[in-house]
Amino acid sequence: MKFGLFGINTGPCANPETAAAAAQAAEAAGFESLWTGEHIVLPDPQVPPSPVPAETPFIDSAAALAFVAAHTKKVRLGTGIIILPQRNPVVLAKELASVDVLSNGRLIFGIGIGYLKPEFAALGAPFDHKGPRSEEFLAAMIALWSMEKPAYRGRFVSFGGVNAMPRPVQQPHPEIVFGGHTPQAYDRAARLAKGWFGFALDVDGTAGCVAGLKAACQKHGRAIGDLEISVAPRGRIDRDTVKRFADLDVSRLILLHRASDQRGLLDFIAAAERDLIARA
Repeated sequence: MKFGLFGINTGPCANPETAAAAAQAAEAAGFESLWTGEHIVLPDPQVPPSPVPAETPFIDSAAALAFVAAHTKKVRLGTGIIILPQRNPVVLAKELASVDVLSNGRLIFGIGIGYLKPEFAALGAPFDHKGPRSEEFLAAMIALWSMEKPAYRGRFVSFGGVNAMPRPVQQPHPEIVFGGHTPQAYDRAARLAKGWFGFALDVDGTAGCVAGLKAACQKHGRAIGDLEISVAPRGRIDRDTVKRFADLDVSRLILLHRASDQRGLLDFIAAAERDLIARA
């Protein structure tokens, strides 16, 4: 089992000193990866389905990962997730290629399609056709990352006669992970990604998602073992719980913490090393 740490750009890690200390401590403790969350803006006042208060700070994922890359050496750096249909894919391709270069090839590109209408409205991004738009945007980004002469012609994005350097260190492109708990999300992961990311799930919820992923993989002629399943688990995690997730073919647990300051976060990392990672 691999272990990741969620929230390297939010909560206490919105403070750069804490983000650097947590990243270094997590790497030393044996965490395999660090993950950001994302909301560019949040509804104010908070109303469902907004997940957190509007005052919650989120450092931009690309900026946060580039920052902690400079304070670490080998830990992988994941976007968990970037809301792709809110972004300009050409600009985002440049930003993430830059992160991959600055980290010497450690980026994991986690993608979601989003669900907060006020956030889309504030950005001037259409809320309809989020799935097809995300798939086109991803294809366009891969073209910019991997083609000698990048070009893409689609319904939502179109370009040619341009280039974008530098290219990512990872070729043909960084690892792609799709998030989401719907049949459409499972289908996208099976068709387009190396992995799938489930957020705030317990073991039973994960079992349902894995069943959906298996069905999607079977539909597209892919073995479920070829899809790396990552879960940010909800609730208390002990060695027995880790085994139950592993029995469901989960290969990475991205730990959620409740720390409100640097001391609490470093204590959480130390406890995870002692109780989980050192016994893995």
